[in-house]
Amino acid sequence: MAPSNLPAVFNPTSSDIEMLLAAQCHLGSKNLQVHMEPYLWKTRPDGVNVINIGKTWEKIVLAARIIVAIDNPADICVISARPYGQRAVLKFAAHTGAVAIAGRFTPGNFTNYITRSFKEPRLIIVTDPRTDAQAIKEASYVNIPVIALCDTDSPTEYVDVAIPTNNKGRHAIGLIWWMLAREVLRLRGTLATRETEWDVMTDLYFYRDPEAEENKDSAGIEEAKVPGADEVGAGPVESGFANEWEVSGASAGAFAAASGTAAGASWDADGGDWAASGAQEGAAGETAQW
Repeated sequence: MAPSNLPAVFNPTSSDIEMLLAAQCHLGSKNLQVHMEPYLWKTRPDGVNVINIGKTWEKIVLAARIIVAIDNPADICVISARPYGQRAVLKFAAHTGAVAIAGRFTPGNFTNYITRSFKEPRLIIVTDPRTDAQAIKEASYVNIPVIALCDTDSPTEYVDVAIPTNNKGRHAIGLIWWMLAREVLRLRGTLATRETEWDVMTDLYFYRDPEAEENKDSAGIEEAKVPGADEVGAGPVESGFANEWEVSGASAGAFAAASGTAAGASWDADGGDWAASGAQEGAAGETAQW
């Protein structure tokens, strides 16, 4: 990590660096955009660009100082069209008082005052400059500063403050938003001192797959509905349900008596002709009628 240009009070702790590395915030993409070169540490032999974690932390602190400089937190708009960042922006807005736009960004939100969701923020923060390009473009029309989480291949046009990080991993996105929210609360004085631990878990900002959660719930319900040995009886359990479709015992005898055949007898044991016997029965019936 490069030597920090921040005052000593803003320096990250060892646990902060460990979390950034564990969430793979330092792993960029294989492509490199020219404006992201100052944030590059090195390129691995497999072509992956590694981001300088020290630069990432400096930009988190800078972004937090910009956010705190805005008196009304509701004038800050946090945006994420990508699913991985939607939960994070909603939690960030809940903890800092900002306004969140999670999901599709409606064109005209910043420029068309007739739109029902029209907003006039003083600052916007986006998760991915490529996915949230519409929001950045409209912010450039009305002179709104932009803070963005930028990967090594992210376009930086109209981005005022780029936080270099991996913006494609769910853990990396959630951790950066969590650290940004924690730094904002520290500067506002909501947290007593910088040494005070924030009681909000990092997992709260991570993306969760709703289908996976539903599958877990349904699997638990199905396991609860599986009948036990007391319900099905001891016989099927011992035989392994092999004779589930066979008729046995008294039922088999009743079935054989009703059908006029012995249990286990073959249908073609007589070897007779079914058509011939049917014709004889028909002739006998006609003779009886006359």
